[in-house]
Amino acid sequence: MKKDNIFIVIPVYNEGSIVGSVIDEIKKAGYEKIILVDDGSKDNTLEVQEKEIVFLRHYINRGKGAATKTGFEAVKLLGAKILVTMDGDGQHDAGDIEKLVRPIVEEECDVVLGTRKFTVGEVPRIKILYNFVGNFFTWFFYGLWVTDSQSGFRAYSKKAIDVIDTKTDRYEYDSEVIREIKKYNLKFKEIPIKVRYTTYSKSKASKQGFLNGIKTVFKMLISS
Repeated sequence: MKKDNIFIVIPVYNEGSIVGSVIDEIKKAGYEKIILVDDGSKDNTLEVQEKEIVFLRHYINRGKGAATKTGFEAVKLLGAKILVTMDGDGQHDAGDIEKLVRPIVEEECDVVLGTRKFTVGEVPRIKILYNFVGNFFTWFFYGLWVTDSQSGFRAYSKKAIDVIDTKTDRYEYDSEVIREIKKYNLKFKEIPIKVRYTTYSKSKASKQGFLNGIKTVFKMLISS
């Protein structure tokens, strides 16, 4: 597996206190081609430019979907064979990157979806609820059932990179990718991943609260 052909895209917004360690962990796992897309952060995220990565920036906050799409467009220009997207809050384990890209390297599929294990007691109940609701509406609007429609830890082949064309800017982006998989008949595989629910990551739950959930469903309706 040639790691030189694998690009890691990390969309971030105000993750300055943690994203540096995320980058270090990815590099320790052997991946050097890292693209960080800062979505208009107002904290010290700019400081990670010193870590020898590709640093792209939205001057205003547009949303996770918009930041991830910027990463997609960047890897197209840079000639990536495989793209991996990860969250910048430290929840994802860089050791899982190899598990996600291997089925693509072995030409088993075009997209690999990292799936979290939602066990009551280990995962906040609100996240379990949001995930089920997200899965349901993703299936309802796009006709494809997946175990974890809201996971941001995914891998894409060059074919998938070239054809996936998302339009939405915020959290509905994750579900919109499922629509693109169905639309272009891309082969996909679900792979279990580790998730670290820290005090820091749990404190961000309000970003995907009830009102944002309603907005997400409405935008999915419009884009379906």
